[in-house]
Amino acid sequence: MQTTERMSALSEIVEYANAYLRVAEIGDWDNALNGLQIENSGRVTKIGAAVDVSTRVLSAAANAHVDLLLVHHGLFWPGLRPVSQALRRQLKLAFENDIALYSAHLPLDLHPEVGNNAQLAHALGLTNTHAFFEEKGSLIGVKAEMSIARDGLIRQLGKVLGAEPKTFLFGPEKTSAIGIITGGAGGEIYRVAEHKIDMFITGEAPHWAAVAAEELQMNLALGGHYATETFGVKALAAHLSKRFDLPFEFIDCPTGL
Repeated sequence: MQTTERMSALSEIVEYANAYLRVAEIGDWDNALNGLQIENSGRVTKIGAAVDVSTRVLSAAANAHVDLLLVHHGLFWPGLRPVSQALRRQLKLAFENDIALYSAHLPLDLHPEVGNNAQLAHALGLTNTHAFFEEKGSLIGVKAEMSIARDGLIRQLGKVLGAEPKTFLFGPEKTSAIGIITGGAGGEIYRVAEHKIDMFITGEAPHWAAVAAEELQMNLALGGHYATETFGVKALAAHLSKRFDLPFEFIDCPTGL
């Protein structure tokens, strides 16, 4: 007995995702180029999700028969460049394997359901949460006002990330306000402190942020830029998979950062 391959129209998925993530409404850096970055022939049979687009990710997507790849960091982060070397190789892989590419940066970070920050807060079991920290005209982070033992929270963070975070513990042993901004937000530590945060969880930070944490008497936990931003693309892929009755696969290509 033959099985029928499930299939959806790329245009339908893109239209839904754009509305769901409010892509047109949310400001971002120009190189993010949120939304559809590469179109394919118009059909989607399998969704893939990855944090970054790269030759390695596109090769894995092709091998997994993915024809719609969702990423957090898209093809144009390095800025305007000739279609040569790496970019030519990546485009060639996408075209030859009919892979559409959809990217969502800040719209995915801040989404209240599938966003990186909301998903990490949920994984940590945080309650009494609300959006905080403005960037490009939107509140992108999650703040949880709750009392929890610092050491227990750090252990849970290591558990959900799969690796022990780097910590700088200069704040209280029991938290009152936890701030989460995934990715590379460590350089915003002084702005974060203005929101009365005593436990700041992010991905990575510049060297001076460790000094700042001590000066501010704040707890700072760095879980890794990559690791803290796997949550959103996984959740978005799962959401679209359910909505359009399509299989999905997460393509894990850690950067080491």
